Amino acid sequence: MFPEFSFAVTARDGAARAGIIRTPRGDIRTPAFMPVGTAGTVKAMLPGTVRELGADIVLGNTYHLMLRPGAERIARLGGLHKFMNWPHPILTDSGGYQVMSLSQLRKIDEQGVTFRSHIDGSPHLLNPERSMEVQLLLGSDIIMALDECTPFPSTYEEADKSMRLSMRWAERSKAAFADARGHALFGIVQGGVYPALREISASILCDIGFHGYAIGGLAVGEGRESMFATVERTTPHLPEDRPRYLMGVGKPADIVGAVLRGVDMFDCVLPTRSGRTGQAFTSEGVLNMRNACHAEDERPLDAALDCPASRDYSRAYLHHLVKSKEILGSMLLTWHNLAYYQELMHRIRQSIKAGELADLADRLSFESDG
Repeated sequence: MFPEFSFAVTARDGAARAGIIRTPRGDIRTPAFMPVGTAGTVKAMLPGTVRELGADIVLGNTYHLMLRPGAERIARLGGLHKFMNWPHPILTDSGGYQVMSLSQLRKIDEQGVTFRSHIDGSPHLLNPERSMEVQLLLGSDIIMALDECTPFPSTYEEADKSMRLSMRWAERSKAAFADARGHALFGIVQGGVYPALREISASILCDIGFHGYAIGGLAVGEGRESMFATVERTTPHLPEDRPRYLMGVGKPADIVGAVLRGVDMFDCVLPTRSGRTGQAFTSEGVLNMRNACHAEDERPLDAALDCPASRDYSRAYLHHLVKSKEILGSMLLTWHNLAYYQELMHRIRQSIKAGELADLADRLSFESDG
């Protein structure tokens, strides 16, 4: 029988926590960064390589997978883990964020979201019940409740109305999930940048009861200072014995700042997307490999990292690949960026255990060469 989903904090440093999430498919060391595998693949990466870099879990996208190749097809083929050759934990988002972004193709009401596929225009309904059905068909280990991602900026009244709808959908998501054996369900705190609404949302979700709690609706244009303030005012209202997940974040400085404020889990397309657009996150800061200053630089990308992409290829060669639009350039920079992110998470976990996270934050370089 599958073991129960659990979370244990093993070390603290102020509000920061290091811990272990236990799932039927393996442990997740926290704080954790989840590489994004939108359509069943972390772009430009082999699954085994993603694992070797230190990833305990990846993220899949409900919206994209339900449209192509289809959740029912993936289920017939043995589930998402088998389909993408990733036997480790997977978290799937609810699909809500992608649907909300289709402003010209969707309509929201109490029942859910009716929308037309961006692929072929076919009509679909995504509601809490269907989102749970799709995620369970995929076989996700951590399933997200369906929510409305409140746009920014929003007035207090608009954020309140949106949050209340998300809370009603959260209750329906919990009922449809029905304590599915071997899976975990996370609720999502909403409320824009208004602390009072975030507190109300957290209270409602805690009353419903979830395996973990996400903070949604941030990193949508509100700025780092406002995001940090919102996180800092939200985490104290979430249970100490459940993981906390800041959705869609982010830049390395955002991750460190959120960990300092009590967050345990992160995901973001930034390391993979940046790898495809010529940006590299390094111990020296962010490098733009398109810049001419790299054209004759024989140094490796980042000798501090134990990753072939980081140490075995010169900056001059990577500059050439990027300027020539060679596929290998995207592959190597994505590989390197994911190595940087996982090494950052390792250093964060070790610093929490040593009580030195603030010192690590001060030492890290997040500057950009443009």
